[in-house]
Amino acid sequence: MLNHKDFKIFEALYKEHFVFFSLVSFNIVKDKDVAKDIVQDFFTYLWEKEEALNVTSTFKAYGTKAIKNLSLQYLEKNKTISLQQNKIAIPKSEEQITFESTEENKKPKIQTLIEKIPQARREIFILHVVEGLSYQEIAEDNNISINTVKTQMKRAYASLRESQNISQLKFILYFVWLIK
Repeated sequence: MLNHKDFKIFEALYKEHFVFFSLVSFNIVKDKDVAKDIVQDFFTYLWEKEEALNVTSTFKAYGTKAIKNLSLQYLEKNKTISLQQNKIAIPKSEEQITFESTEENKKPKIQTLIEKIPQARREIFILHVVEGLSYQEIAEDNNISINTVKTQMKRAYASLRESQNISQLKFILYFVWLIK
Protein backbone atom coordinates (compact mmCIF):
# COMPACT_ATOMS: atom_id res chain seq x y z
CA MET A 1 0.00 0.00 0.00
CA LEU A 2 1.13 3.56 -0.56
CA ASN A 3 2.79 5.38 2.28
CA HIS A 4 -0.14 7.45 3.53
CA LYS A 5 2.00 9.43 5.92
CA ASP A 6 2.96 11.40 2.86
CA PHE A 7 0.23 14.00 3.19
CA LYS A 8 0.07 14.84 -0.54
CA ILE A 9 -0.57 11.21 -1.49
CA PHE A 10 -3.16 10.83 1.27
CA GLU A 11 -4.84 14.07 0.20
CA ALA A 12 -4.95 12.87 -3.42
CA LEU A 13 -6.61 9.59 -2.32
CA TYR A 14 -9.09 11.53 -0.23
CA LYS A 15 -10.03 13.92 -3.03
CA GLU A 16 -10.27 11.14 -5.60
CA HIS A 17 -12.47 8.78 -3.58
CA PHE A 18 -14.42 10.90 -1.07
CA VAL A 19 -17.46 11.52 -3.29
CA PHE A 20 -17.68 7.92 -4.47
CA PHE A 21 -17.33 6.52 -0.95
CA SER A 22 -19.94 9.00 0.31
CA LEU A 23 -22.39 7.76 -2.32
CA VAL A 24 -21.70 4.15 -1.37
CA SER A 25 -22.43 4.95 2.26
CA PHE A 26 -25.46 7.10 1.43
CA ASN A 27 -27.03 4.21 -0.51
CA ILE A 28 -26.98 2.25 2.73
CA VAL A 29 -27.63 4.78 5.51
CA LYS A 30 -29.87 7.17 3.52
CA ASP A 31 -28.47 10.19 5.38
CA LYS A 32 -26.06 12.54 3.64
CA ASP A 33 -24.36 13.84 6.80
CA VAL A 34 -23.97 10.39 8.33
CA ALA A 35 -22.53 9.09 5.06
CA LYS A 36 -19.92 11.86 5.02
CA ASP A 37 -19.07 11.17 8.67
CA ILE A 38 -18.55 7.48 7.93
CA VAL A 39 -16.20 8.30 5.06
CA GLN A 40 -14.34 10.78 7.27
CA ASP A 41 -13.97 8.11 9.95
CA PHE A 42 -12.64 5.66 7.35
CA PHE A 43 -9.96 8.08 6.18
CA THR A 44 -9.06 8.96 9.78
CA TYR A 45 -8.65 5.27 10.57
CA LEU A 46 -6.64 4.80 7.39
CA TRP A 47 -4.30 7.65 8.35
CA GLU A 48 -3.77 6.32 11.86
CA LYS A 49 -3.42 2.60 11.06
CA GLU A 50 -1.64 2.71 7.70
CA GLU A 51 1.30 0.63 8.86
CA ALA A 52 -0.92 -2.16 10.17
CA LEU A 53 -3.07 -2.45 7.02
CA ASN A 54 -2.43 -5.11 4.42
CA VAL A 55 -4.43 -4.26 1.30
CA THR A 56 -4.26 -6.91 -1.41
CA SER A 57 -6.75 -5.32 -3.81
CA THR A 58 -7.10 -1.86 -5.29
CA PHE A 59 -7.64 1.01 -2.87
CA LYS A 60 -11.06 1.67 -4.35
CA ALA A 61 -12.17 -1.94 -3.82
CA TYR A 62 -10.76 -1.99 -0.29
CA GLY A 63 -12.36 1.35 0.56
CA THR A 64 -15.73 0.41 -0.92
CA LYS A 65 -15.90 -2.77 1.14
CA ALA A 66 -14.80 -0.93 4.28
CA ILE A 67 -17.37 1.85 3.75
CA LYS A 68 -20.16 -0.69 3.21
CA ASN A 69 -19.21 -2.49 6.41
CA LEU A 70 -18.98 0.74 8.41
CA SER A 71 -22.35 1.87 7.06
CA LEU A 72 -24.00 -1.42 7.97
CA GLN A 73 -22.42 -1.28 11.42
CA TYR A 74 -23.81 2.23 11.85
CA LEU A 75 -27.32 1.05 10.92
CA GLU A 76 -27.10 -1.92 13.27
CA LYS A 77 -25.83 0.22 16.12
CA ASN A 78 -28.50 2.89 15.66
CA LYS A 79 -31.41 0.57 14.86
CA THR A 80 -32.39 0.00 18.49
CA ILE A 81 -32.07 3.67 19.35
CA SER A 82 -34.29 4.81 16.49
CA LEU A 83 -36.89 2.14 17.25
CA GLN A 84 -37.05 3.27 20.87
CA GLN A 85 -37.31 6.94 19.87
CA ASN A 86 -40.09 6.30 17.36
CA LYS A 87 -42.17 4.13 19.67
CA ILE A 88 -45.66 5.51 20.26
CA ALA A 89 -47.51 4.30 23.30
CA ILE A 90 -51.05 3.29 22.34
CA PRO A 91 -53.09 1.29 24.80
CA LYS A 92 -53.84 -2.19 23.43
CA SER A 93 -57.59 -1.70 23.49
CA GLU A 94 -57.44 1.45 21.33
CA GLU A 95 -55.03 -0.18 18.90
CA GLN A 96 -57.28 -3.21 18.45
CA ILE A 97 -60.44 -1.11 18.08
CA THR A 98 -58.79 1.08 15.43
CA PHE A 99 -57.57 -1.94 13.44
CA GLU A 100 -60.86 -3.79 13.68
CA SER A 101 -62.99 -0.82 12.68
CA THR A 102 -60.72 -0.05 9.72
CA GLU A 103 -60.83 -3.63 8.48
CA GLU A 104 -64.60 -3.89 8.95
CA ASN A 105 -65.14 -0.75 6.86
CA LYS A 106 -63.01 -2.06 4.01
CA LYS A 107 -64.35 -5.60 3.89
CA PRO A 108 -67.74 -4.71 2.36
CA LYS A 109 -66.00 -2.66 -0.36
CA ILE A 110 -63.83 -5.62 -1.27
CA GLN A 111 -66.78 -7.99 -1.31
CA THR A 112 -68.78 -5.56 -3.45
CA LEU A 113 -65.97 -5.28 -6.00
CA ILE A 114 -65.47 -9.03 -6.20
CA GLU A 115 -69.22 -9.62 -6.52
CA LYS A 116 -69.24 -7.40 -9.64
CA ILE A 117 -67.09 -9.98 -11.44
CA PRO A 118 -69.12 -12.56 -13.41
CA GLN A 119 -69.67 -15.84 -11.52
CA ALA A 120 -67.32 -18.19 -13.43
CA ARG A 121 -64.58 -15.57 -13.57
CA ARG A 122 -65.04 -14.81 -9.87
CA GLU A 123 -64.64 -18.49 -8.96
CA ILE A 124 -61.37 -18.69 -10.89
CA PHE A 125 -60.20 -15.43 -9.32
CA ILE A 126 -60.99 -16.64 -5.79
CA LEU A 127 -59.33 -20.02 -6.40
CA HIS A 128 -56.14 -18.27 -7.47
CA VAL A 129 -55.97 -15.22 -5.20
CA VAL A 130 -57.64 -16.44 -2.02
CA GLU A 131 -56.95 -20.17 -2.06
CA GLY A 132 -53.56 -19.86 -3.73
CA LEU A 133 -54.05 -22.44 -6.47
CA SER A 134 -51.83 -22.21 -9.53
CA TYR A 135 -53.30 -21.63 -12.98
CA GLN A 136 -52.45 -25.25 -13.84
CA GLU A 137 -54.29 -26.59 -10.76
CA ILE A 138 -57.36 -24.48 -11.51
CA ALA A 139 -57.36 -25.66 -15.13
CA GLU A 140 -57.12 -29.32 -14.12
CA ASP A 141 -59.79 -29.04 -11.38
CA ASN A 142 -62.29 -27.33 -13.71
CA ASN A 143 -61.45 -29.26 -16.90
CA ILE A 144 -60.53 -26.10 -18.79
CA SER A 145 -57.36 -25.03 -20.55
CA ILE A 146 -54.69 -23.06 -18.76
CA ASN A 147 -55.15 -20.30 -21.36
CA THR A 148 -58.79 -19.98 -20.31
CA VAL A 149 -57.68 -19.51 -16.71
CA LYS A 150 -55.13 -16.88 -17.79
CA THR A 151 -57.75 -15.06 -19.84
CA GLN A 152 -60.31 -15.11 -17.04
CA MET A 153 -57.75 -13.83 -14.52
CA LYS A 154 -56.74 -11.05 -16.90
CA ARG A 155 -60.38 -10.06 -17.37
CA ALA A 156 -61.04 -10.22 -13.60
CA TYR A 157 -58.19 -7.83 -12.91
CA ALA A 158 -59.35 -5.56 -15.73
CA SER A 159 -62.88 -5.38 -14.34
CA LEU A 160 -61.50 -4.60 -10.87
CA ARG A 161 -59.36 -1.83 -12.36
CA GLU A 162 -62.40 -0.39 -14.11
CA SER A 163 -64.35 -0.39 -10.84
CA GLN A 164 -61.68 1.22 -8.70
CA ASN A 165 -58.46 3.10 -9.12
CA ILE A 166 -55.14 1.26 -9.04
CA SER A 167 -54.20 2.13 -5.44
CA GLN A 168 -57.43 0.63 -4.13
CA LEU A 169 -56.86 -2.48 -6.24
CA LYS A 170 -53.39 -2.89 -4.75
CA PHE A 171 -54.90 -2.55 -1.30
CA ILE A 172 -57.53 -5.17 -2.10
CA LEU A 173 -54.94 -7.64 -3.32
CA TYR A 174 -52.79 -6.96 -0.27
CA PHE A 175 -55.80 -7.45 2.01
CA VAL A 176 -56.69 -10.73 0.29
CA TRP A 177 -53.09 -11.84 0.77
CA LEU A 178 -53.33 -10.98 4.49
CA ILE A 179 -56.46 -13.05 5.07
CA LYS A 180 -54.98 -16.19 3.49
